[in-house]
Amino acid sequence: MFVKTDVSDVDVIVVGAGPVGLVLAAELALGGVSVEVVERRDSPDPAMRAQSINVPTAEALDRRGLLPALEQIQRETLGVPGFRFTGHFAGMSLDPDLVDWADPELAAHTAVEGARMIPQPRLEALLAAHAERLGVRVRRGVEVTSLEDTGEGVVVGTNSGSLRAGWLVGCDGGHSTVRRLAGIPFPGTDPEITGYLAVVDIADPEKLAEGWSWSPQGVYRYGPQPGRVVTVEFDGGPANRSAPVTLDDVQSSLRRVSGADVTLTGLRAVPTRWTDNARQASAYRSGRVFLAGDAAHVHPPFGGQGLNLGVGDAVNLGWKLAAVASGRAREALLDTYDAERRPVGAWVLDWTRAQIGVLRGDPKSGALRGVLADLLATRDGTTYAVKQIAGVTQRVPMPGSHPWTGRYVPDVALSDGTRLADHAHEGGFLLLDRTPGAVFGALAAGRARVVRDDGAGVLGALVRPDGVVVWASDTTDPVGLEPALRQWAGSDLLSWRS
Repeated sequence: MFVKTDVSDVDVIVVGAGPVGLVLAAELALGGVSVEVVERRDSPDPAMRAQSINVPTAEALDRRGLLPALEQIQRETLGVPGFRFTGHFAGMSLDPDLVDWADPELAAHTAVEGARMIPQPRLEALLAAHAERLGVRVRRGVEVTSLEDTGEGVVVGTNSGSLRAGWLVGCDGGHSTVRRLAGIPFPGTDPEITGYLAVVDIADPEKLAEGWSWSPQGVYRYGPQPGRVVTVEFDGGPANRSAPVTLDDVQSSLRRVSGADVTLTGLRAVPTRWTDNARQASAYRSGRVFLAGDAAHVHPPFGGQGLNLGVGDAVNLGWKLAAVASGRAREALLDTYDAERRPVGAWVLDWTRAQIGVLRGDPKSGALRGVLADLLATRDGTTYAVKQIAGVTQRVPMPGSHPWTGRYVPDVALSDGTRLADHAHEGGFLLLDRTPGAVFGALAAGRARVVRDDGAGVLGALVRPDGVVVWASDTTDPVGLEPALRQWAGSDLLSWRS
């Protein structure tokens, strides 16, 4: 295991100050290690990107005490109460009235219902303040130029001099410098499309149809916010994706796809250009270097899965790397990061690739779209798609037969008026104990924070810092608890503060 020495500036360097890097840095700080974030940009990226977060992301932030702030952002963003996010599949909007909201996997995760429509700039600002409160330093205008893994630590060359750390995590986007310098391959599929996202002033909005519209030239969406437009053209991808997006770029694309001579008079926000380039790193780790977020996987933005996938990476890796970097865990714990997150990343890539196949303007894709539209017009079809987009079906393979095991912990209301998530603000393991005499808690022995409750429901659950349940029971029998404690929070692997 790594022991910090005087040749290291910090335990961990995080490259990239987007949402993924900020969440990871905060989790590392909660885990008691020193962390520094370096970011090549002088200020946060103002371009339009994700407009929403999924349930696991919202719940991860809820566990850190950020739910009230998220709910306030949604209220300010939407201005309407009672909103239920459903999303779309390949431009086919999912009707909330068709969703079976009583489905067990949806009904178990309703506490964050009012914290889903969170624009990325607002989210980044919230996360930056959260990380700052935890003592995380973010150095802007610092670009990574070289990387050396010595086997005992990492030496990082930058335009501001060399930095030394025990570990390095690249959260620096799809064109990741860290990935390139680490020599990690990035296989996948090449782009077919060019997409634009913008909020614009339109002289003649009556020329555009509300919602999603298809044509032989591509697809566009107008709304739901005033002036918001999305275009998709199957043109083989942009010649220069990094070139600044102009008002004329958006207007020309919108005219080609819609067939309407619409006139755009101004941009209200920095627009973005994107493609369906879909790739996944061949490994999420190389020695003392890790990848997370877009540095580990890229795909088209349908359903807002990218940001959420990256935050999932960050909360999974954060507590594990903190435990190893501080000497409290054996390095073998880090092998579970790639093993647990890679399958989720592969699923997201295929989920978005499938939508590209349905979006094409050719007759075969149009026929397929018709079949899927029929399926998505059913209660079962819509409920299935909404659950996938919401992320409530995600599971980490774990031993044990309890329905909670391997899943993100559902909403748990306690008899004292608090929720289980309220007891997770400091990070660390939680052990819910509803047994008479605190049978389960007696076994924890400082390895988890014991939350006693005399309410009804599941009698016991051991929850990792990332919200994954590794053991649960409906009886007072503690069978399986000690092995779970030993594997994840035990003295032979990890000793966590209670």
